Amino acid sequence: MNVSETDLKLVCQGIISERSRGIFYGDNPLDHSTPTVLAQLSLSSLLSALTQYILTPLGESAFISMLLVGFALGPTLWGDNNSFLSKVYSAKSINVSSTFAFFGCILYLFLLGIKLDLGMVKRAGRKTVVIGFFTFIFPITLNLIVAEILTTNMEMEPYLHDCVPYIAVFQSVTTFHVIVCLVADLKLINSELGQLAISSSMISGTCSWSLTFFFLLIDRDETHDLIALILIFAILLVIIIFFLLRPLMTWMTGKTSEGKQVKETYVISIFIMLLGCAFLSEVFGHHVLFGAVALGMAVPHGPPLGSALVNKIESFVSSILLPSYFVFSVAGVNILSIHSKTVTVVSIFGVSSFIGKLLGGMLPALYFNIPPVEAFSLGLLLDTQIYSIMVINMLFLSGTFTPIIKLLYDPSKKYASCKKRTIQHTSLHMEFRILACIYHQDSTPCIIRLLELTNPTAKTPMCCYVVHLLQLTGSLIPLLVHHEPGKSAKFHAKDSSHIINAFRLYEQECNGNVVVNLFTSISPFSTIHEEVCRLAAEKSTSLVIIPFHKQWRLHGIENIAEARSVNRHILEKAPCSVGILVNRGTSSASKNNNLYDIGIFFAHGSDDREALAYGLRMAKHSKVALTVIHLIDLARTSHDFHEMELDNDIITEYKIQSAGKRQHSYTQESVNDCVELIRLITSVENSFDLILVGRSYGSCSPLFEGLTEWSEFPELGFMGDMLTSSDSQCQVSVLVVQQQISRA
Repeated sequence: MNVSETDLKLVCQGIISERSRGIFYGDNPLDHSTPTVLAQLSLSSLLSALTQYILTPLGESAFISMLLVGFALGPTLWGDNNSFLSKVYSAKSINVSSTFAFFGCILYLFLLGIKLDLGMVKRAGRKTVVIGFFTFIFPITLNLIVAEILTTNMEMEPYLHDCVPYIAVFQSVTTFHVIVCLVADLKLINSELGQLAISSSMISGTCSWSLTFFFLLIDRDETHDLIALILIFAILLVIIIFFLLRPLMTWMTGKTSEGKQVKETYVISIFIMLLGCAFLSEVFGHHVLFGAVALGMAVPHGPPLGSALVNKIESFVSSILLPSYFVFSVAGVNILSIHSKTVTVVSIFGVSSFIGKLLGGMLPALYFNIPPVEAFSLGLLLDTQIYSIMVINMLFLSGTFTPIIKLLYDPSKKYASCKKRTIQHTSLHMEFRILACIYHQDSTPCIIRLLELTNPTAKTPMCCYVVHLLQLTGSLIPLLVHHEPGKSAKFHAKDSSHIINAFRLYEQECNGNVVVNLFTSISPFSTIHEEVCRLAAEKSTSLVIIPFHKQWRLHGIENIAEARSVNRHILEKAPCSVGILVNRGTSSASKNNNLYDIGIFFAHGSDDREALAYGLRMAKHSKVALTVIHLIDLARTSHDFHEMELDNDIITEYKIQSAGKRQHSYTQESVNDCVELIRLITSVENSFDLILVGRSYGSCSPLFEGLTEWSEFPELGFMGDMLTSSDSQCQVSVLVVQQQISRA
């Protein structure tokens, strides 16, 4: 072998032990494979985590962080002779270290295959298919045309001339998992744009990688007979995976009871299958990743099996092994050694690929009447793609486009057109629409009781949309399942069947006065509020009811930590009014068998008016006794006369409605400061079955300013927090109401 001609390094080393005896015996740990691998894994994972921590506020994805760490540990910054890095990433450690890193890539793509929902391709509508196909055909056609022009008219080195077709194809490839990770990092996974980008990238990704596979296969130097044999064995491997191993995994799923953990033997069996499929891929002449991805796609989607496999190894793979793979892939790139002509050629393909994907995403989107800004954002999302200068191109494009997309597209802007979606502005003779969210089946009785108290009748009908909110595990794609009556749902989540049966029974008992539509939303809790807000906007609801994150149950208080963040986001972005229900059990069964006592503390402001408007609906129920306590704030210094007039109007409406009805009452109480307010509320708080309060107050008052200093749950407002905090003696359920926030 002529070393000078091949540009390779020959590394000669003696046989050394894998483990070091330690520095006290004079050993250099980095001369041994085990401590070297541990040092490399630790360094890459630590730097990736730190970089991601810094870049997250800027909207950059984890992918960008790992690419930057790869460059930071490469020769571009430190040169080829840096003493520390040359010892940690020495030439003699490459074989062992790269094997670890590549094994991490195998596991990562296996997990990616598990998370893919192939059913999305089957369910794809016309718009998705057209956008996906054009995102595939535009860039690859444009790049191949550019490749032909360059190879014909530009003088270049033989090796670059031979690589041009490969660069053209790979620069135009759409990688599905990169799009999904970007959409998730931008928190757009539940938005219409995010869903469209994900489903379109599945179509274009399937086309791209099929063409790439075919391109690489026909480019082999082997005879046609040998290529045919390799292709036959690839099909054979797919048949083994989908017709032998998949039924076996489906049997494992059937043997796992609902709510139970998957047996450890099943998990180990699937990991053995993974190693076997990867090995057979190599034996049959294919890339080792082929078998891993194919087996991942064959694993039954979602819980219990898919989720269990993801939960077992995802953190270790994505946080420890995958950063090491990126370091080995990118650290070999030395920008200073790249020839200017190579930079020019690859950059031309980067630009042409960018234009092709942008047009491929934008033009069909505009044809389907998607607004221009959203169409442009979609084109950028589908344009975020990967390989020395191709890696640099990707780093620049991905790192630049991510903040731009975040700036251009905000799903909540769509809700600005939702005007007066409130209880107060919904006529009693119109259909009253409510969206009720449920985190746990224990919230079902109190939600149903609240719907009963809303007093649906033939003259005042009600349409209720109930959404069971579940955390997404073992999948990349959020799912919204509509449980239509008379149809068996393809997805059954834990506890969903109990919730469905309870609401179906309630609907039947209402004799047509209530229509109930049931959904299950399976999404990351970081973005599930977008699903709730989108559904509320689409269904034109006037109120969204969400359970408080602290749940009072028979065995004690349970805190659903993730629910608190979801509730805060819904309060901030909902396209209608919102009610947070603090259920202490009293809203499920009244202490008084004859009447259900409801109390409203009314001070002033839009939220208090909304709470009273809801109380006016409840007051029409024959079994409801409503008490309104009007708090006269003597400490209030500023007066908005328009607001005061609106307050007086709704108080007057209540007085007229309750006139002559003994079960309803109205009292005025004057308070000077927060001490008097607390004394008043604590004296009567346990006299009711349910208390309604407004969340916030528009004008500043010393009466409420004192309460904010020790607020435990700011999302409940002043009085809601007072009635719910841990040191409160209140034993009554509370509904905190926020009127729709104006987004003008």
